Amino acid sequence: MARPSILVIEDEPDILELVRYNLAKEGYGVVGAETGEDGLAEARAQVPDLILLDLMLPGVDGFEVCGALRADPRTSAVPVVILTARGEESDIVRGLELGADDYIVKPFSPRVLAARVGAVLRRRAVVPGEQASLRAGDVLIDPARHEVLIQGRPVGLTALEFRLLQYLARHPGWVFTRRQIMQAVGGEDYAATERAVDVQIHGLRHKLGDPEAYIETVRGVGYRFKE
Repeated sequence: MARPSILVIEDEPDILELVRYNLAKEGYGVVGAETGEDGLAEARAQVPDLILLDLMLPGVDGFEVCGALRADPRTSAVPVVILTARGEESDIVRGLELGADDYIVKPFSPRVLAARVGAVLRRRAVVPGEQASLRAGDVLIDPARHEVLIQGRPVGLTALEFRLLQYLARHPGWVFTRRQIMQAVGGEDYAATERAVDVQIHGLRHKLGDPEAYIETVRGVGYRFKE
């Protein structure tokens, strides 16, 4: 079985080498890029299984890189983990709004980094028992293909948006709090806030085409997928 491939876009050589060394020890194939432009070119040439992305890059910064990755059909579904010294909530929300799957603040423990990378890759994989396609109205969710169709039309979702939609659609009519949603789609250590959940829901609704057709807001509680 091929090793999972990870692209690390990081302009500090010492940090790049630290990340490369520790992830290689965990069995990953690691490729590095020191600028946003080089990172985008590498991601498009050899689409990786996951991208670790610094925000403070020379030239094209990490936010722009993340947006470009999500806008490109070749890389739109690749999990992106932001790895940065910028730990303000506004930065975290902006990164998640652009489609990042997780957010790790420097300085970091290499063991924690490896664990978080492994968790994102496991969430990206199809979970046994959840491989069957799911149809909810005119929405078809195919976990095996990581594909969502609405009336036969493909909808481009990030890995995080796909997990969010799948989680809600598998429990139509159930109301989930923002905290429950965070833990279900991201795990206990997921670096998100309840505001970030609202951002993800807003983006998902927009991509589904009709803000009120599928996901309903339950005021004071959270969200549910309409029966």
